[in-house]
Amino acid sequence: MTLFSPSAAWVQDEHKMFADSCARFFDDEMVPRLEAWVDQGVVDREFWNKAGEAGIMAGAIPEDLGGVGGGISFDAVTVYEQARKGDIGWGYGIQSIVMHYINAYGTDAQKQRWLPKLVSGEMVGAIAMTEPGTGSDLQSVRTSATKEGNGYTINGSKIFITNGQSADLIIVVAKTDKDAGAKGVSLIVVEPAEVEGFSRGRNLKKMGMKGNDTSELFFENVKVPADNLIGPEEGQGFYQLMKQLPWERLMIAVMALGAIDFAIDETLRYVKERKAFGKRVMDFQNTRFKLAECKTKAEVLRSFVNDCIARLDEGTLDAATASMAKYWGSEVQNEIMHECLQLHGGYGYMMEYPIARLYADARVQMIYGGTNEIMKELIARSLDD
Repeated sequence: MTLFSPSAAWVQDEHKMFADSCARFFDDEMVPRLEAWVDQGVVDREFWNKAGEAGIMAGAIPEDLGGVGGGISFDAVTVYEQARKGDIGWGYGIQSIVMHYINAYGTDAQKQRWLPKLVSGEMVGAIAMTEPGTGSDLQSVRTSATKEGNGYTINGSKIFITNGQSADLIIVVAKTDKDAGAKGVSLIVVEPAEVEGFSRGRNLKKMGMKGNDTSELFFENVKVPADNLIGPEEGQGFYQLMKQLPWERLMIAVMALGAIDFAIDETLRYVKERKAFGKRVMDFQNTRFKLAECKTKAEVLRSFVNDCIARLDEGTLDAATASMAKYWGSEVQNEIMHECLQLHGGYGYMMEYPIARLYADARVQMIYGGTNEIMKELIARSLDD
């Protein structure tokens, strides 16, 4: 199976070649290491460097900054191929988001300084949004960035930060004006190796995505230069977040589709080999009907995801449609993982079978990137305009 819908007009030969390249890279460098990453709770740093060398992270970044120079659809291909090989733990999705914030809103100096290192894997990126008391309500963050001389002093804490243990570059969502609501939010880059007062909490233990490092981050009088502000002036952060969130939410749907395709293939392999009562599990009508339902849901999602990718490339993907993709994709993903695990019987509950890991990994898809309840609220608002 492939990301590409047969009727997708956005798909060019370059996308197909890039997909083949990604698939080969993941087969060679990722698949053999998945269990080790799960056990150690973090992806090897060497893998980031190899991904950079292979151009896996360069698809949507301009050539003069070390990238391939394609559209954001190339990032969708990378995300899909990763999940299609059975992994959503490697934090490339966040790396992509970080690069697009800098590419869209950074100064020329910021782009030259950070993007080539992110593309090459020399730097791992993170974006620090969520706080212990603030999830989807980003305009209510409490982390502050106070202007002092030619820089900012940052105080606060963040939680559930993907790539938190590994990150060399962190985009921090902070209040530069605590009394201005959404207009007081700014995005500021912190490079942990360059500052004092920054610390990482423990690598959080999660239900799924165990190969990904997820952390608390603490900022205690962390001083950064004024030119680490993303954008031409303070107070642009909430606007920047809202403009980039459609990609984050569509990415979750793309990832869901890749994981679904992998799960269906794994389940087909199992039910064709496993026998019960003298015949293949595949020969039972219930098995065939359940897999028919899963395949149909996957193809419906594929068509919708491809339509959203085309809109994203054109710059016309609106927040409500991206929210639909995230909500629907993650719901369907969880439904299909449930059915596929059930068809594995008792073996599906064993972690040595990939479906068990896929089942656990899928659950957070309905939570991060904005809970599905928030997605429904955003969709409903668009109906009331």
